[in-house]
Amino acid sequence: MTIPITKMPSDGIVFTLSPLAELGQMLHVLSEPDHHPGLHAWVTATTVHLPPDLADRLYEADFLWSATRSDILMPAQPKSTLAEELDLLDKLDDEAFVSAALEITCAARYGRSGTSPLTQVVERRRARERAAARGPQQAAFADRLLNDPHSVRVWLRRLFEDCDAAFFGENWLRLRPHLAADARHKADLLRHRGLAEAISAVSPALSLNAESTSIAVDKLRDGAVSGSENGLIFVPTHFGRPHLIVSHAHDGRPALQYPAKVPWLAQPASLEMTQRRLEALAHPTRMRVCRTLARGPHTTGELASIIGLTPPEISRHVAVLKKTELLTTRRRGRYALHELDLSMLSRLGSDFLEGLLR
Repeated sequence: MTIPITKMPSDGIVFTLSPLAELGQMLHVLSEPDHHPGLHAWVTATTVHLPPDLADRLYEADFLWSATRSDILMPAQPKSTLAEELDLLDKLDDEAFVSAALEITCAARYGRSGTSPLTQVVERRRARERAAARGPQQAAFADRLLNDPHSVRVWLRRLFEDCDAAFFGENWLRLRPHLAADARHKADLLRHRGLAEAISAVSPALSLNAESTSIAVDKLRDGAVSGSENGLIFVPTHFGRPHLIVSHAHDGRPALQYPAKVPWLAQPASLEMTQRRLEALAHPTRMRVCRTLARGPHTTGELASIIGLTPPEISRHVAVLKKTELLTTRRRGRYALHELDLSMLSRLGSDFLEGLLR
């Protein structure tokens, strides 16, 4: 997904926090815990203490934050408190609110302006069908949203406020200092080292093109984000890891929610690098090289003798593995010892999964 930046003002890129966006990620984790294996303990503890009526209401509307996140969960103008961001939702007219609520999850083509489920029969039918595919309760909720958006808006605000009281407020108080520090760090990188350095620190899925005219986001769906002439908002998240969410607003600045860096967790490799590593390991000879090196360091001659190939043939396979950073070489006297990076291999599965879920 491409974000044009040629018409963006010099101070248009902002790193900030959003309580509502983080609440949306918490709701997603509760709805799709398999996307976040590291948070299973939190999911269990939170679910056990949820009031039954709140759990039922969360299930009723979970298509807004399960497979994808509705645009109502990413404010066009992030504020410091959840109440202030909910006030912004209250100020939207019904058409804007319904379009934002059903964006991504129930939209036929994300980012298509001028289409409203409230006024266009085709869009209304598509929105209803996509909600119905997730269950009868979700279909009933979509019908309520389309038929009486005002009452659903009141219902959703009460739902979010009850989530704040039940689990969000306590977690936000704990997370906010870490997220604020991450946002400040990225803003400092932008100010002192430039955009390329800043977005590289945000995620390996982001890159600046050679002409510095656009930011590319490695997502499943291709497209160009509009509205970036008004700026671009970066919002760190703790509960959102490994997802990278691009929110496309027709009448405001687009926003990008990214996983905040956790000091004790290694940064995931790019999807391109993960693919190169998998392709390198797919070759049977290189797999034998890795199995041999898993026992300990070996020279090229030793590998050639064990595997039954010539040293030049082994060297070519070793070079491929070194390019993917799965193998390192160190010298001991006149010998060059090849070693397998076991930590890199152990992360390969999680890097692949994070790339798929991003």
